[in-house]
Amino acid sequence: MTAFDVLILGSGLAGQSLALRLADTLKVALVTKRTLEDSASAWAQGGIAAVLDPTDSTEAHIADTHTAGAGLCSKKATRFVVENGPRAIQWLIDHGVPFTTDAASPIGYHLTREGGHGHRRVIHVADATGAAVQATLTEQVRAHPNIQIFEQHIAVDLIIGHKIGRPEAGCLGAYVLDIANDEVRTFAARHTVLATGGAGKVYLYTTNPDTATGDGVAMAWRAGCRVSNMEFIQFHPTCLYHPQAKSFLISEAVRGEGGLLRRPDGSRFMPEHDSREELAPRDIVARAIDFEMKKHGLDCVFLDISHKPADFLREHFPNILARCAELGIDITQQPIPVVPAAHYSCGGIVTDLRARTDVPGLYAVGETACTGLHGANRLASNSLLECLVYGEAAASDILANPRPHAAELPQWDESRVTDADESIVISHNWEELRRFMWDYVGIVRTNKRLQRAQHRIRLLAREIDEFYSNFRVSNDLIELRNLVVTADLIVRSALKRKESRGLHCSRDYPTTLPAARDTIIRPGRSKTG
Repeated sequence: MTAFDVLILGSGLAGQSLALRLADTLKVALVTKRTLEDSASAWAQGGIAAVLDPTDSTEAHIADTHTAGAGLCSKKATRFVVENGPRAIQWLIDHGVPFTTDAASPIGYHLTREGGHGHRRVIHVADATGAAVQATLTEQVRAHPNIQIFEQHIAVDLIIGHKIGRPEAGCLGAYVLDIANDEVRTFAARHTVLATGGAGKVYLYTTNPDTATGDGVAMAWRAGCRVSNMEFIQFHPTCLYHPQAKSFLISEAVRGEGGLLRRPDGSRFMPEHDSREELAPRDIVARAIDFEMKKHGLDCVFLDISHKPADFLREHFPNILARCAELGIDITQQPIPVVPAAHYSCGGIVTDLRARTDVPGLYAVGETACTGLHGANRLASNSLLECLVYGEAAASDILANPRPHAAELPQWDESRVTDADESIVISHNWEELRRFMWDYVGIVRTNKRLQRAQHRIRLLAREIDEFYSNFRVSNDLIELRNLVVTADLIVRSALKRKESRGLHCSRDYPTTLPAARDTIIRPGRSKTG
C-alpha cells in the first residue's frame, strides 16, 4: 500500500493545476494512463474565455454562457466561474504561460472571439493554447519534489469505505493498474480527486484523445455518486475530414475570425439556419452541418477562410495550416473538409462549488464533473476556465479540511481469476458499442433509436461483467467496462428528457419545455452500475 495526502487521477489542466496548488504543503500522487502530456487539455486549440478587456463585463460573459446553455446553466456556478476567471488567467501568466501578445490591446494580450461570445474575450497561445499551457505546467509538475508521478497507470476502481466494512470512511483511495508491470497497486489517500476527462471514445468519431473513456464518471457511479445531464454531448461542428487525420480539430476561432461554411458547390448554408450564421453556438452549427450532409448525401462540408491574407492565417492558425498542408490542403487557397465529431460531455459527476462529490473525501474537477456551468451546451472556451477555477476551489477545500489517513487497506484480490483466453471479445465489444452509439445516440435522436441502444448496452454489459469477474484486468478491459457504464448513463438520461434542449435534439419531442430541469440519476437503479 502506498499512502499520499492527495491522489489525483488524471493529468490534464484540472489535475495538474490542482497538483501544483497543493504540492507546497501536501504529498501528491498524480496518476495518468499514458504520459502527463496525453490529455484533452493539451489538444485544446482555441483558448480560455475570461473577462479581461475593460470594455467587456462579467454580466456579458454570464449572459453568453446562459444563452449557449439553453436555460439550464446553474446561476451560482456560472457566476462563480466567470467572476474567478481573471484570477485564474493571472495564475497561468504567473506560471509562465506564453499567451499571444498584442501591443494594440489594452491588456497587452490578443483576445479572439468564438461562436456564442458577444465580445472578444478568449485569451490564447496562437492556435495551440492547450498544448502551451500543458507544456508549461508539466515542466513544473515534473520538477516538484512533492508530486510523485505515475505514468502508464490506470485506476481500476475507487476504494469506498462502506464496501470494505468502514461505512463512515468515504473514499479511501483507489486500486490502480500499473500497465507496464501488469500489477494492481493499492493507493491510499486522505483525499481523492477525479480529473479523468471526458468520454468521447464512446462514439465512433470524436475529437478526443484515446484516453477519454468515461473512467471518472463510471468509477464515481459505482462508488455511489449521482450523475447529471449526461445526455448533453457536444459535437464539435468542425473536425477535419480526411482518412489520415484522426481526431484533428479545426478550431472554433477559424469561424470567429471569418471562416465560412460551404456546400461542395461553394454555396453558404448557415444563413438559412441561424441569424448568427457561422458564429452561432456549436449545437446549432453541428445540427446545420448534419442536416446538410443528410439532405444532400454529403461525406463532409467545407470551412473556407481562404479569403483572408496568407500572412494572417500563418500568424493566427500556424498549427492548423501546417497539419492541413501535410495532408495536401492549402488553407490559404482552398476550403477545409470538415464533419461534426463528439467533442465534450456537458454532464458528469454532480459536484458543488468546492468540487465535492456525494462521497466524503472524493472530488471531481474538469470534464468528468457536472458543475452546472455548461447547462445544455458548453460555450466555447469555457472548459479550460472551469478546470482552473474548480481546481483552485478543490485545492482550497482540501487544504482547509484535513482528513485522517486510512488504516491498512485490503489488497487487490486476483485469487479467483485467470488470464484472458481471448482478447478479441474486448475489441469486438468496443467497436460495436462505439458504432451503435454513433448511429443511435448522435446529434439527432429518437426514442426508438435510444431504446435500441439501451438493449444492446445491456447485452454488452452482461458480457463484460462476466469477463471482468473471471479474468485479470487489463487496460482495455477497464476502459471498456467504464465506457459501457457511461454509455448506459448517456442513454438513460436521454430517455428521461422529454424535450429538445441545447445539445439534446429529439424528433419525438421537438419543442423545449418552459421550465429547464437537470436530469439527475442516482445509483442503485441501473443494471449496468
